[in-house]
Amino acid sequence: MNETASSLALGIDRSILGQPWQWRRASADMGSEGLAPDDLVTQLLLARGVARDDVERQRLPTLRSFMPDPSLFRDMEAAAARLADAVEAREAVTIFGDYDVDGATSAALLVRLLRALDVPVGAYIPDRLMEGYGPSGAALVRIGEAGSRLVVTVDCGAQAFDAIAEAKAAGVEVIVVDHHQCATTLPDAFAVVNPNRLDEAEEAAAHGNLAAVGVAFLLGAALLRTLRARGYFGQRPEPALIELLDLVALGTVADVARLTGFNRALVTQGLKVMARRGNIGLAALMDAARLTKPPSASDMGFALGPRINAGGRVGKSDLGVRLLTTTDPNEAAEIAQELNRLNEERRAIEAAVLDEAIAASAACANAPVAIVAGAGWHPGVIGIVAGRLKEKLYRPAIVIALGEDGIGKGSGRSISGVDLGAAILAAKETGLLVAGGGHAMAAGLTVAPGKLDALGAFLNERLAADVERASGGKSLLIDAVLAPRGISPLWCDAIESAGPYGAGWPAPRVATGPVRIVESGIVGTDHVRLIVSGDDGARFKAIAFRSAETELGQALLHARGGRKLWLAGRAKRDDWGSRPAAELHLEDAAWAD
Repeated sequence: MNETASSLALGIDRSILGQPWQWRRASADMGSEGLAPDDLVTQLLLARGVARDDVERQRLPTLRSFMPDPSLFRDMEAAAARLADAVEAREAVTIFGDYDVDGATSAALLVRLLRALDVPVGAYIPDRLMEGYGPSGAALVRIGEAGSRLVVTVDCGAQAFDAIAEAKAAGVEVIVVDHHQCATTLPDAFAVVNPNRLDEAEEAAAHGNLAAVGVAFLLGAALLRTLRARGYFGQRPEPALIELLDLVALGTVADVARLTGFNRALVTQGLKVMARRGNIGLAALMDAARLTKPPSASDMGFALGPRINAGGRVGKSDLGVRLLTTTDPNEAAEIAQELNRLNEERRAIEAAVLDEAIAASAACANAPVAIVAGAGWHPGVIGIVAGRLKEKLYRPAIVIALGEDGIGKGSGRSISGVDLGAAILAAKETGLLVAGGGHAMAAGLTVAPGKLDALGAFLNERLAADVERASGGKSLLIDAVLAPRGISPLWCDAIESAGPYGAGWPAPRVATGPVRIVESGIVGTDHVRLIVSGDDGARFKAIAFRSAETELGQALLHARGGRKLWLAGRAKRDDWGSRPAAELHLEDAAWAD
């Protein structure tokens, strides 16, 4: 790849990981129209694609500025009207959710909202191992027979054609609230609210990056608006929908939805609600995860989300919803501790499956899509393992757990620029899959015995050009160069106002150096921990996660003769010591001599 000197950061055209370092935003663009230098936050916003005339709105993302009119979305008004009828009639409603964090938070949001409206409401989360993903006809019919003739599916249902048809025949009405990609035809539900419907208007389709919990929030807003218009709140208080934004933020971050536009506003405001610890279950989970300070987006993604997921992955599927909807502090504490224990169990299972998946990936080393399958792999961890494999190989990865009957349950994760969900849906429509669907960055599938090779050939052919395009221009994007002394809590605090950071809104990546390695070693299973010293006399800690066996990790562990390095990564606060400090979470390094 030929790079001009002006686009390279520090002139590095080939790092230890074999990639150039480039400025996320050209230095020539760093000044305002009046040639005055931009402040740090403005620079970060502009570098993340914000138009200059939109900087002030993006600086403080509020719901008022970013929330779309719910009526933009097809079937939203019909769904809201049907739910409003249920509220007025005190009709029993069941929320049918997926087991993961997005499903759990979506279900919890609607349960808490309908409960506040005095509706008899319950939640149903299928056991993934026993019932599979999404609604089944048998489950929907059972729910109807138990007295709930209105079911709202959240984070699932867009592909549940047979199940919803069976429910309709039994007199059960189904409202689908989903965000997964849709086929050309839709299930015969009462309403299908999904920004990724193929027949959505452009203005609504622009919100296709919403997690299901974001769509559920919009439905909640539409419901309250409908009830307000009917005069329902004339003699009774209106529930404060905004107090449920902690659930929206958690589901959005945990589902790795892009933190741009409306999503960024939801997470920004949701973090404020979460900091107030009003949700008893979330507060208990924060205690179990030893989060003593107001949580960040990173905490939701790496501490809270995995614990809720662990219930559905290796424990009881409904634990997450029960935790997020309980009003009993004792029950909340018990469930939070159980989820904490299950998360540790999940970690051990995941590590074993990951080792086998990495070994199996050698057989598809040159394929555009890494597809690995194994008997005995726990289906609850294959999504996480697929994510790890994708990170290691930098290409889409699909991990398939083969059952005793030869049927494979798979989960895939993709890289930016490669729409895996659409490819999986196409494979299903071609007859290569029993079931399948998802979105651009993640998908699930069920494959019949004997179809695995044909599936691999189909996906590799379909995605080859996209993968080559996405991976061919790989480079490390740098936001700023700091002196070693600049890796400090002051920098970490300064960049926070341009957050929250996550998928689609990356935390600022800095380069620093030259530094010498003072100490190095392996901590945990395969993390490389460093203490480095700069020419300015400053010392700081650095850590390269899951890198001990990588080219980067080996170079850092075996650096000789005091050779100097440039380091690149994310500066994070380190509050473990007696005084505030910062450390660098390493992503790459380059020799400086």
